[in-house]
Amino acid sequence: MLIGPKTSDDAAVYKLSEELAIIQTLDFFPPMTDDPYLYGQIAAANSLSDIYAMGGKPILALNIVCFPSCLPIEMLEKILLGGASKVSEAGAVIAGGHSIVDDTPKYGLAVTGVGHPEKILSNSGACSGDLLILTKPLGTGIINIAGRGQLASEESIQAATKSMLELNRQAAEVMLQYPVNACTDITGFGLLGHALELALASRVSLEIWSNKIPLLPGVEELAAMGMIPAGAYQNRDYLKDKIAFPKESKAESKAILFDPQTSGGLLIAAPPASARFMLDKMQELSINAQIIGQVNDKNNDYTIKVV
Repeated sequence: MLIGPKTSDDAAVYKLSEELAIIQTLDFFPPMTDDPYLYGQIAAANSLSDIYAMGGKPILALNIVCFPSCLPIEMLEKILLGGASKVSEAGAVIAGGHSIVDDTPKYGLAVTGVGHPEKILSNSGACSGDLLILTKPLGTGIINIAGRGQLASEESIQAATKSMLELNRQAAEVMLQYPVNACTDITGFGLLGHALELALASRVSLEIWSNKIPLLPGVEELAAMGMIPAGAYQNRDYLKDKIAFPKESKAESKAILFDPQTSGGLLIAAPPASARFMLDKMQELSINAQIIGQVNDKNNDYTIKVV
């Protein structure tokens, strides 16, 4: 076992030979949209993301399904077809799965990926001086909540949907062309929650540049209106003693950094030259990535400082 339950990494990694390791992960959750096909696509993209965060290639997936008996079976078919479309896009195959009857629909995947044992990425290798790259904009949780109340604009909803549907495959392929010290993906714990896991595992502190963080359109306005998911408050309460904010920080600006993401981007720690070349390449490919901070030596007063 190269990476297992004692770390907070995105997946488990088991070495099979000197040249081959398998990467194993699973993820599933209730619907965030009323469109069953879209729900299946987003849930699958979210599940596949953990493999990319470890520097691996997904090859096999199994469906995980909870579905109420009161809903039409055609709805389940659309969910599964949506998931299968994303697995196919990733170059992997669906090999069955398991379903149970439950009051609330839930869908996701158990995914197996492969990688070279010496090229597996972890969240524990960040070094002082590294720059931090975020490969997708923030705000899916806020926009999803606002969308349910019909308060989000069509532009915001479309941008959030596009972001959630986008596989991290292309960003991961670029990342693997350059020296990288650590990586994780941004999902339910929000940017600051997953950044904290990276900092603690690497025994460093992070400086996050709030004015450099890419945001989905309309997110700041929606956050100011109070369209904040419950998960953002839970993330805030858990992290409150570990994050240093400027005194003039607005509540809505903080909320965006705690916002739980669905199928969020990769957070990559890489040496400065590598990070800048990587960013240029990603932006050439229309990946909405930005350098959002840096890694510093461990600080006993805080783990993450937002400036």
